[in-house]
Amino acid sequence: MKKQIAMALCLALAAASLSACGAGAETSTEASTAVSEAAVTEAATEAVTEAETEAETAAEAETEAEAAPEDEEDYNTGDASLDNIRNQDEIGDNELLVLSFGTSFNDSRRLTIGAIENDLEKAFPDYSVRRGFTANIIIDHVERRDGMHIDDVNEALDRAVANGVKNLVVQPTHLMDGLEYHDLVDQVGQYADAFDKVSFGKPLLTSDEDFKRVEQAIVDWTKEYDDGETAIVFMGHGTEADSNAVYQKMQDLLTADGYEHYYIGTVEATPSADDVLAAVQAGEYKRVILEPLMVVAGDHANNDMAGDEEDSWKTKFTDAGYEVTCLLRGLGENEAIRQLYTEHAKAAIDEISE
Repeated sequence: MKKQIAMALCLALAAASLSACGAGAETSTEASTAVSEAAVTEAATEAVTEAETEAETAAEAETEAEAAPEDEEDYNTGDASLDNIRNQDEIGDNELLVLSFGTSFNDSRRLTIGAIENDLEKAFPDYSVRRGFTANIIIDHVERRDGMHIDDVNEALDRAVANGVKNLVVQPTHLMDGLEYHDLVDQVGQYADAFDKVSFGKPLLTSDEDFKRVEQAIVDWTKEYDDGETAIVFMGHGTEADSNAVYQKMQDLLTADGYEHYYIGTVEATPSADDVLAAVQAGEYKRVILEPLMVVAGDHANNDMAGDEEDSWKTKFTDAGYEVTCLLRGLGENEAIRQLYTEHAKAAIDEISE
C-alpha cells in the first residue's frame, strides 16, 4: 500500500512539473507551486482511497472465506427449512434475545443454537425467544444460499423496539467473557433507553462453578473413549485477548481432577495444535478423539479440525501415526451445557424481576 501511495506521489510531482514548464513565462512561481500542491494532494488522496478500498475488499474476502468457505458445497449442511430462525414479530412485553456468532451449517445450527433457544423457550414461557447473529457474513451467506434471513444484532434490537418490548433479556451463547461479548454489551447498551428494563446473561464459562460443570459435561460425553490408550482432544477457537486463558484453565482443571487423557487446544491461539500434539506424543496413545470445544460444529470443526488438508488437526495426528476419530458435534448438543445457559438466563431474568 505504501509503495502504491509513494508511486502516485511521484507521478503527481512529475505531472505538476511538466504543467508548470508548459505554462509559459507569464505563469508565476506561486501559480505553478499551487498547481503542484493541488496535483500532489489529489493524487495522494486517490491513491490512499484506492489502497484502502483494496485492503478493505481483501479483508472482507478473507473474513468471508473463514465464515463461509467456498468449498462448503462439499458438505451436506442439512435442510435449512428445519431451523426456526426466530425473527417473528408479535413478541409481547417480554423478550429473551439469544445472540450467537452463528454458523452456515444448517444441521449444526438447529442442533446447537436452535436447541439452546428451544430449552430457553420451555424454561421461560412468559418470554418470547428471538435470535440474533453477530456475523453478517454468515447471515448473508445463508440468505443467498437458502433464501432465509436471520436477524443481525441491530435488526433484532430494532424488531424488539418496533414490537414495543418492555423487558429485554439478552443471553449470548458465547463461551467466554471476551472481546466480542463486551462488544455485544456495548451494542445492546445503545438501545437501553428504548426499553423499561434490560438485563444481560453471562457467557458459558464465567464462574469457577461453570468450569466445573462444563468439565463434567464434556467428560461424561466422552467417557466411553477414555480407555487409557486414547487421547481425547477438544479444539477451541482461541483469541488474542486475555480471555484466552479459559482454555488453559480448563486444561489445568481436567489435569488436577485426574482426567489425564484429556487435552485442550485452540485453532487461533495457544495451546496450538502442535502444542497439543507434542503433549499427546509424550504419552503412550494409539488413538485420538477430536471434538470441538465450541457451541457449534461449523467451519472450524469441519475444516480446521476434521478436514483433509495437510494443516488440519486430523491430518496432523494421522501423520503422527494415530488412529483418529472426529466427533462433529457442538457443545450446544449437550443437555448439561444447555442447562447452564438456561441458568444464566434465569439469573438475568431474576435481575429484571427484582
